[in-house]
Amino acid sequence: MTSLMLRVAEVEALTPLVKRFRFEHPEGKTLPLFSGGAHVVVEMQDGETLRRNAYSLISDPLDGSGYEIAVRREDRGRGGSRFMHTQVSEGDLLRINAPVNLFALDLRARKHVLIAGGIGITPFLAQLRQLTRLQQPFELHYAARSRAEAAGLKLLPQAPMIKIHLSEEGNRMDPGAILAHQPLGTHVYTCGPEGLIAGVEDAAQRLNWPKDVLHSEAFLSPPPGKPFTVTLARSGLTLTVGPNQSLLEALEDAKVEIPWSCRGGACGRCETEVRSCKGRIAHHDHWLEDDEKSAQTKIMPCVSRFEGEELLLDR
Repeated sequence: MTSLMLRVAEVEALTPLVKRFRFEHPEGKTLPLFSGGAHVVVEMQDGETLRRNAYSLISDPLDGSGYEIAVRREDRGRGGSRFMHTQVSEGDLLRINAPVNLFALDLRARKHVLIAGGIGITPFLAQLRQLTRLQQPFELHYAARSRAEAAGLKLLPQAPMIKIHLSEEGNRMDPGAILAHQPLGTHVYTCGPEGLIAGVEDAAQRLNWPKDVLHSEAFLSPPPGKPFTVTLARSGLTLTVGPNQSLLEALEDAKVEIPWSCRGGACGRCETEVRSCKGRIAHHDHWLEDDEKSAQTKIMPCVSRFEGEELLLDR
């Protein structure tokens, strides 16, 4: 995958838990442009561990002078966000993979309704710039617990089509009310906690919205779990996946070639055939259909784990 070594040009605390990072080319070169909803993968050398985390781009898609991301610190996570908050400073060089968009706007829509929860505001910041430039109708609904936790408030413009929903101020978001009176041809985009995405989907189903106008994004971090062993049929290797390591990371450590893009269970690029499964695959992705998960014949190494006697993969 194409990548660039970029310099950290700015670090700004948006809230006690969220920081904005700006990356620029160390020689001042223009960076590849992107479209609203795109993400990059940031590589972090944390001691002996190479971490790769995906973050939505929040800067102007047509501004090639730099890339910007916002990172929420998760101390109970696997260490990537904590590394960004505690180890990364202005002037540092980090390897950034080229932008990829798995959450693009459907520009055939007559109107765009953007629904964000918490740090899920990030992909919409670039989409707002794109929609404004294209003069397409939209409205944004942004939900957070409080103003202190709403990092997006510092990054959002003030406009009548941008609605802020803060639980502590008694203004909770109501997905049903948002969707109830939208014009025909509206597309809805949701990013945030799984409960928010499910709530929007449930409201849309009650109101008989067609599924093909509903879009969502929820990057997942690989969950920790018990260590497990996996055998690779073509490579002839047997690997042990650690409690805080993903199967994808174990494959990479063993120099096994495997494609990836989001590293969060959304894009499907690392999908791998399961030749034999004596046990249970814990599927944590948003890619495989329910029947595929039940069949246990496929696995997404970026986020899924295994418990049992034998897992044989076609790698």
